[in-house]
Amino acid sequence: MKSEKPLLKALMIDASTGYYRVNRYPLGSFFGPVDLGIHLSHKHNSLNIGTGLLAGSIFPGSNRLVFSGISPSWHGFYVSSMGGAGLIFDNLGINHLSIQGKAFTPSLLYLNRVHGEEIEVELLPVRRREIWNSGRGGVYSVMEFALQHYANRYENDPRVLATGPASMFTDFGGIASAPIRKGELTFVDTWAGRGGFGSKMLQQHGIIGIIYGGTHIDEDFRDRNVADSWFQEKYQQKLAAKDFEATTKYRFDPKFDTGGTFGVNFATLDERIIAFNYRSIFMSKEQRLKIHKDFVVDHYLLQFNEETIKTKQQKTCGEPCSAVCKKMQGEFKKDYEPYQTMGPLCGIFDQRAAELLNHHADMLGFDAISVGGILSWLMECLHTNLLTPEELGVDSKPIFEPEGFRVVEDSMHNAKIGVALLNQMVTEDGNINLTEGARKFGRHLARSKGKAVLDPFVYIAFARRGWIVPNQYWTPGAMSPMAVMGKYYMNYGKDFIPPRELGRENAKRMLKELVMDNMGICRFHRVWAEEMIPEIIESLYGLKDKYLESIRLTASRMNSRNASVLWESERSIDFVYSFLKKKKVEDGVNDAILDDWLARFSQNKKEAALQFWYEIHKGIQESLSEFE
Repeated sequence: MKSEKPLLKALMIDASTGYYRVNRYPLGSFFGPVDLGIHLSHKHNSLNIGTGLLAGSIFPGSNRLVFSGISPSWHGFYVSSMGGAGLIFDNLGINHLSIQGKAFTPSLLYLNRVHGEEIEVELLPVRRREIWNSGRGGVYSVMEFALQHYANRYENDPRVLATGPASMFTDFGGIASAPIRKGELTFVDTWAGRGGFGSKMLQQHGIIGIIYGGTHIDEDFRDRNVADSWFQEKYQQKLAAKDFEATTKYRFDPKFDTGGTFGVNFATLDERIIAFNYRSIFMSKEQRLKIHKDFVVDHYLLQFNEETIKTKQQKTCGEPCSAVCKKMQGEFKKDYEPYQTMGPLCGIFDQRAAELLNHHADMLGFDAISVGGILSWLMECLHTNLLTPEELGVDSKPIFEPEGFRVVEDSMHNAKIGVALLNQMVTEDGNINLTEGARKFGRHLARSKGKAVLDPFVYIAFARRGWIVPNQYWTPGAMSPMAVMGKYYMNYGKDFIPPRELGRENAKRMLKELVMDNMGICRFHRVWAEEMIPEIIESLYGLKDKYLESIRLTASRMNSRNASVLWESERSIDFVYSFLKKKKVEDGVNDAILDDWLARFSQNKKEAALQFWYEIHKGIQESLSEFE
């Protein structure tokens, strides 16, 4: 059932003049927000926002809003995405928005399309500090302000993309949004956090937020009988049944009596827990198991299960989806990685304390994973007297040892220090200057106080100033020299994989993730989406081979600008070395290649790290050549 090949419609806006036009690109030359995004990014240094071809269709998870551009924090092309926000974007009747130039004064961008009429575009000058200091504060106040000014112009509920103070004072501000129901902003905030696109939107384009919506109706794929026939042929299940099975973890997994990324990940970490700024990697298996049981399973996770899972406080990101992955506790949304980096990584194991810190970081508009990694690093520096409270603008030191740790009191103590540190990051002339990123801030500290102050900071380096805090899995894949890191463009499994083979596995994972990202499909549906998206493209447009060729070419283009840098901090090296030791000593892996690497690390840790890093790099390079 082949349909007419559509044109990808991109709204091009020059924020400096307000001038806009619609460019049209034939399907086949480009397929979606990633391959079109990389083209526009290198041509215009634009912020690109778009949906996949299947937005608005019956396929669950097909309404992610995908952001791309040259990241101000990573310093390379980057891709970030936001759940559900593509459903309302689809009502504009376009596939893509490309923002170029910079507004002369901070502005709110208004987009609306009433039925078949032309898109309405307006730039409203605003006073950003006044907005951020009003109402609920920060990103939430931007959403509220946009609704107050423009909601009455929309026939249906719009959606708002918002930045906060982190986007003005740092290079890793995120973009926040929340579904709107009957004119009211909900608490289910969703994020394009990684890569600092909030900082890009505000600092490089002068846009504090975007409100968008409309009533334009596209001919989206809605034939459930046809879709069911595809899935029956592939899986012997209908679409809804296969998707329900595929999203078990994110809804409720009876094997662990919990659900969501927070519930299932924390339930299954066991001795792989990462806590106290990665210092847990130096602890014995028994110590890590004790931290996991006493602080996480018996308290942190127990609170979550009692308050969120048993009461069924779960929502979607704004699109119809059986995963209901947004696990709530009142106004607080609980995901694994934010509540890990601003949880155990910061010495916080109590929900009230984690809520305080996470909500404050969200309100300010930070990329939660990266800011949690920075906070835990600075907390360790305070704990070990590498930095003083006065130097960081706080009044006390954290409790950063598991022995004698009081799970409620000490967690709250650490959370309050975290809040104070966040405030220093978003204050004019604050003690923590992250305008050019945490890596440069760390290098500045190291030059004046010695490299020991930088060594506890776990991050991945890219080009001269690029950086990102890794995903929270204790595995070498999370520290790989890929062209894009901090997402899941790498293997994050817990098995030992020889480094060159790991590089190849990273490349395979990247290609599969791009298949989904370029179609705006949520990776929580990856069990079927990785396999079925090319088949769907073939059935609808007859372009499966062309789509897969485009994915490989896009990966090659991204990798051709891979400026990854060898691990700079000692803790980053130890993160990998300790994993190898764990596989041998604790997990009993009998592998001659593992033994060889352990011998190399034991003899000369830094030289072995260089060799291990380059072996991963070789596997990546030989896998992502355009003509491989």
